[in-house]
Amino acid sequence: MNREEASLFFRRLNPRYEKASIILTSNKGFADWGEMFGDHVLATAILDRLLHYITQPR
Repeated sequence: MNREEASLFFRRLNPRYEKASIILTSNKGFADWGEMFGDHVLATAILDRLLHYITQPR
């Protein structure tokens, strides 16, 4: 994913934060998201919103 796509993902995610449910699946661990998005700061912001009220299946 390039930086522009990662930014678009964040812009879609952010308005839903604390307002609606989000279901997301990934084959990458959270530690790999910085590299996947090409921007560690943006990945941290995305994870901050996703993990705040997380229910993660085991």
